[in-house]
Amino acid sequence: PVPGRCAYFVARKKRFCKMIPGPGRRFCGEHGQQEGENDRKRIPCPLDPKHTVYEDQLQKHLKKCNSREKPKPVYFVQDINAGLKDGAEIPERQVPISSLSKEGLENLITKLKKASNGLELRLKEQILSHQALQEALSDPKNGESAFKHLKQQASILGNMEKLHLLGPGRCFVEFGAGRGKLSHWVDVALQNVENVQFLLVERATTRFKVDGKHRRRDSIFERLKVDIQHLCLDKVPILEKKKLPVVGIGKHLCGAATDLALRCLVESYTACPYGENEEPATKRFRTDKAEVASNNSADNECNKDDCKPVAGIVIALCCHHKCDWTHYVGREFFKSVGLGPLEFHYFQRMSSWATCGMRETTTRACTSQESEDETNDTEEHEQTFSKTESGSDTLQGILTVEERKEIGCLCKRLIDHGRIEYLQQQGYKAALQYYTESAVSLENVLLTAVPSPTLIPEPTM
Repeated sequence: PVPGRCAYFVARKKRFCKMIPGPGRRFCGEHGQQEGENDRKRIPCPLDPKHTVYEDQLQKHLKKCNSREKPKPVYFVQDINAGLKDGAEIPERQVPISSLSKEGLENLITKLKKASNGLELRLKEQILSHQALQEALSDPKNGESAFKHLKQQASILGNMEKLHLLGPGRCFVEFGAGRGKLSHWVDVALQNVENVQFLLVERATTRFKVDGKHRRRDSIFERLKVDIQHLCLDKVPILEKKKLPVVGIGKHLCGAATDLALRCLVESYTACPYGENEEPATKRFRTDKAEVASNNSADNECNKDDCKPVAGIVIALCCHHKCDWTHYVGREFFKSVGLGPLEFHYFQRMSSWATCGMRETTTRACTSQESEDETNDTEEHEQTFSKTESGSDTLQGILTVEERKEIGCLCKRLIDHGRIEYLQQQGYKAALQYYTESAVSLENVLLTAVPSPTLIPEPTM
């Protein structure tokens, strides 16, 4: 054991305990009782039974325990982006796909194809890049995993630039930020731009954050440790103070998190980029359709009802099998094509057929060429599914591998189309495109949206 540290060997961790024991003792309070070093009784903490506490100090411990309920931040509003507030529409009994009969499965596939009939299912390929990442992309020190992430980030930035979303006077909100890599590269791309803010939304504590790399005085970075389901952007102090247009971004935003983020942006965020009684003083820019509309109008003044506080949305989608009918923003679309929560449940699970089994399951150890930074960056979204998940055993003889893949892709596009229709109803011009090759990521679809076809005030300087 290390001098001055607990002498108890933790077999599970294959090392000695790192806690500091009391004066004259060999073991910490946690392990002293196990070794018979003290007679004071320790009991599991009622807030978190993973650790123990002296029984006679329980009340004192409860006041400072890290697992105690902490005060909620001002921007926490319970279930503001949740969607359905009750489970009335959720079917009580959901039979696994592997338990469906051949007729039941064929009926589902028929419904899927009927609902998809007439939809634009062939996405355009828009694989772009950005000069901000060129140096990193050409750095031979980056391993294969890091290179794939960089290619995706470069294309996301390229698509943002094409939509004119990389500019001054904006607040970039990264949902599911993790280490904050996407915001970091946006910051690099805007190194000579003023009045830029970043909000990194992540509910979990994250290691190896890149926040420390942001040394510029012009850009402001702030982390919001909150579930997207409860995030009210209207109440974030930095947005209350400077009502900048928001750009929502995300790289591989899992399943229901995408729906929560969309609702957070276009429903619960209502702040206007300029004051209630203040006209935009800066020059406006228009989309092509808006320009035509304005030429046919005698009054070219900005209609405040048309003002969108969200300048744009750019989210790389993934993990449709983790979607949830309660949070899904496309429920009205599903109902309009004769589908409901039961069909959504099956299509959501079947969407995994598009990617499962496409990669070999390998256990990779961290080599000397790969830094800990790269290893930690491995996508959890590209893990293969078990046979139970994909239903491959049961479905043999009914569907081929290629048919399952095609149906899985169809399920993904149907779910995504519901999101597109939702954004269109909210006054946005939304689109889906392939933003990277499938060899880089099997989850290679990017959702983009900008206000349309309205006049959009340019960001304030």
